[in-house]
Amino acid sequence: MERSATSATAMKEPSMKDYKRLLLIDDDPNLILLVKDYLEFRGYEVTTAENGREALDILEQDIPDMIICDVMMPEMDGYTFVEQVRQTERTGWIPVLFLSAKGQSADRVKGLNKGADVYMVKPFEPEELVAQVESSLKQTIRWKEHQAKGGDNSSRIQVPFDVQLTPTELKVVQFVARGLANREIAEELNVSQRTVESHVSNMLGKTNLHNRTELARWAIENQMA
Repeated sequence: MERSATSATAMKEPSMKDYKRLLLIDDDPNLILLVKDYLEFRGYEVTTAENGREALDILEQDIPDMIICDVMMPEMDGYTFVEQVRQTERTGWIPVLFLSAKGQSADRVKGLNKGADVYMVKPFEPEELVAQVESSLKQTIRWKEHQAKGGDNSSRIQVPFDVQLTPTELKVVQFVARGLANREIAEELNVSQRTVESHVSNMLGKTNLHNRTELARWAIENQMA
């Protein structure tokens, strides 16, 4: 009986085969075709959109396991789109990978501060894209397993023990944990969006975390939010 219970529990745990639905957003039809074909060849189900506005319409009907998004697009660019995605609990958890022709450090920082989890520069190798997708999906699986098990300390976000936030940084990270975009946080605190981006960047440096998603998890796990 004990073995059966264990088997039943294992069947309920998420695995990579359960996370195969991707939303690909880019205004370049050639890139869409090539990336879609490659990802589908690797076993993923891919829905496509030409810009952020069209993608938001898709998200009203269907929630993917991950979003791959160009930055510079007509109608609605990637930055605005991701800010919209991060505003609601329904979509705020979805991992987002930015694709961009801009590869400067400042561009990467901006992309991550806007809410992306991964930033890749065009042109890129298809194998690297798949590796980044699989890494992000595995992190999602680990996080959901962590939640299902009630928060085992072994899987908690790890940061240096002596991290200290300023009062303003604490306010900012609380809003980040609630899923607010930098623009909304700026409005709440009556400061510029650039100031908020600077606070987020400083906290990522202090904590050695990689993106806003990890920053939000850290804040929630340590009851700052």
